[in-house]
Amino acid sequence: MVKIILSVIEVLACIFLIGTVLLQQGQDQGLSGAISGGSADTFFGKHKSRGMDAMLHKATIVVAVVFVVLALVMNCL
Repeated sequence: MVKIILSVIEVLACIFLIGTVLLQQGQDQGLSGAISGGSADTFFGKHKSRGMDAMLHKATIVVAVVFVVLALVMNCL
């Protein structure tokens, strides 16, 4: 019974993790960002971002940790 509940939570965490990763904004610097450096925008602009991007980033970290911990717990059962 416990394994079924953990499996359902694992699947929901997987779906939520996929959703949060897909909703995040990409870093489309490409080759021009590699040649010109592109570090000024990431150092000054990206780390100070507030709002949806920061919230999705934190949610992704939390859900990823939950996903990995549940996978390890289910492996031990």
